[in-house]
Amino acid sequence: MSAGEDDRVREFSQFRKRMNERILAEDNQVVRRFFALDTQTYRAGALDTRTKELMGLTASMVLRCDDCIAYHVAQCKQAGVSREELFEAFSVSLVVGGSIVIPHLRRAVDFLDQLEAGQAEGAAEPPGHGH
Repeated sequence: MSAGEDDRVREFSQFRKRMNERILAEDNQVVRRFFALDTQTYRAGALDTRTKELMGLTASMVLRCDDCIAYHVAQCKQAGVSREELFEAFSVSLVVGGSIVIPHLRRAVDFLDQLEAGQAEGAAEPPGHGH
């Protein structure tokens, strides 16, 4: 992985963490409760965390949110989702969302490649809980 690719994964994670902390520092119960609800939603229950993260990834791709896609790709990898499983989720996203999802699929696979290369080298930190 090049330094630029490694930087993209690291920058995404650091920006997300910094801004989540900044947002949660505000005295706003609605925002705090929503963030807590988001975190609790992805915990294992009747559905395991892997399944929930794959659902979140598919919804994010159909809604075309690149930050959400990157987040869920990282969370899926952290939950032990294989590359083959991710590509099956990508295929569901394409069928549900149509060809407009293709640019987001490109970015998702690019992020996945960078994340896997960073994990192989011990360089990438996956994002924490919550979007």
